[in-house]
Amino acid sequence: MASSSPLSPILLSLFLVFICGVSAQTAPAPAPSGPLNFTGILDKNGQYTYFLQLLAQTQVGSQVQTQLKTTTEGFTVFAPTDNAFNNLKPGTVNNLDPQQKVQLVLYHVIPKYYSLNDLQFVSNPVRTQAGQDFGLNVTGLNNQVNVSSGVVETQINNALYQKKPLAIYQADKVLLPEEFFEAKSPAAAPSPATKKSSTGSKSNSRASATADEPASADNSGSAGRNMGLRFVVGLALACMGFLS
Repeated sequence: MASSSPLSPILLSLFLVFICGVSAQTAPAPAPSGPLNFTGILDKNGQYTYFLQLLAQTQVGSQVQTQLKTTTEGFTVFAPTDNAFNNLKPGTVNNLDPQQKVQLVLYHVIPKYYSLNDLQFVSNPVRTQAGQDFGLNVTGLNNQVNVSSGVVETQINNALYQKKPLAIYQADKVLLPEEFFEAKSPAAAPSPATKKSSTGSKSNSRASATADEPASADNSGSAGRNMGLRFVVGLALACMGFLS
């Protein structure tokens, strides 16, 4: 009985390696990931229903999505959770006019990509998409980032997406612009008590003037009668002296 050749296992191994190499070369490459979907990221993570509704109503969502295709600076978005909206006073958002709603949403969008680490070293105020006057103050210390609008402040530590050109961070509070809610001091108006006092003073002045007028007339009449009486008495005395 002939013994098997020692080369057979080696040849078999080489044949298997060759087959595997051919299979690897002919296997299809993994399909490229789809285009970056801004609102899709929020929808996938859940708990952003109200913010997604505002993004749709104001069309800011579609604007950001379109600009992501061409931007060189990127975007940073602070996405308020549903709990953040639920914690607002009733009517805070509904009482805003359409333009203010757009500004509110854009106030949560920074027209530049910032990683969490980058946010610790930004220069304040940080400009937002809402306009030059709508800035945010961002402070960082020991990998902890706080964002303040001047009305509310919230901590940022959860990145929903962080890959240039887009960074999305969870915000546990709605960033309310100070420009919407700052108290405007009205022109000083006289208080009701002051008005009443002023009106009373005018009435008293008119009453005094009216009351003084008859008194002056009475005094004038009395003086005239006194002068006439003295004249009559003097005339009578003169006549009596003449007769005597």
